[in-house]
Amino acid sequence: MRIPEALAASHRAWFGASGDAWIAGLPTMAADCMDRWELRLDGPPRHGAVALVLPVLRADGTPAVLKLQPVDEETRDEPLALAAWAGRGAVSLLATDPGTGAMLLERLDAARSLTAVEDETTAVQTLSEVLARLVALPAPEGVRHLADVAAAMLDAAPGAMTRLADPEDRRLVETCAAAVRELTDEPGDRLLHWDLHYDNVLAPLHAAEREPWLAIDPKPLAGDPGFDLLPALQNRWPEVEASGDITRSIRRRFDLMTEVLALDRHRATGWTLGRVLQNTLWSIEDGATRMNPTQTSIARALLTPR
Repeated sequence: MRIPEALAASHRAWFGASGDAWIAGLPTMAADCMDRWELRLDGPPRHGAVALVLPVLRADGTPAVLKLQPVDEETRDEPLALAAWAGRGAVSLLATDPGTGAMLLERLDAARSLTAVEDETTAVQTLSEVLARLVALPAPEGVRHLADVAAAMLDAAPGAMTRLADPEDRRLVETCAAAVRELTDEPGDRLLHWDLHYDNVLAPLHAAEREPWLAIDPKPLAGDPGFDLLPALQNRWPEVEASGDITRSIRRRFDLMTEVLALDRHRATGWTLGRVLQNTLWSIEDGATRMNPTQTSIARALLTPR
């Protein structure tokens, strides 16, 4: 099996020598899974930044995909979450190998994501309905918790802020941290996706047999659903900018999501500011000295009095 060079380069950039070692072992891992689960290839491989996804057929001819990715803090609980959702609002998990992180998944229509839904209101409404299905469940035991993520962010924020060049950026980061601090006593217990953007919502192959849209590629977290809103707020950002009123466009998305999910808007605002804080801390860790303009726009839109 030929490993896509872009995937190998991504692992090299992100993980160095350990990434090269994982890529080197990938053909053997794939062959072992194909033999164990009696699969045969059914098309060219696809990949993201980390995972290799192989379209396959099962022994009975059913289409599926074999997903191969390293086991780390972000990926280790994906099978646990998919098993808990059991196909309700998310792709179905057919088999898993905890040792390698390999998963055999229901095949969805990779050519039909919510990105292709032209009407923005329809896309946001649909994503919100999918998210409502997912967060209806309490997180299984063992899933990483928002309380720990929030505590780590609050510990890192004071030092990170000193590396921001603009005083306005530093003040905004402190405001985001204060919003999170206010909510840490009640971090929630729902099963969050943590990365629900339009490209991670696909149509099924056979719409009559499944829900019309299903989530893929979760980064599971136990916590408050308000922490899951930011990816959709920043999706298709050129459309927000083209609206002529960025604040109004962000608020329209936010209001629709919180309405569909029946969320308290004050808490949802605080946790969304927490996601802005998280993204900013990651950027600073990567060497940034200014806040990302998109993150700034979202934070200021939610903080502007109505």
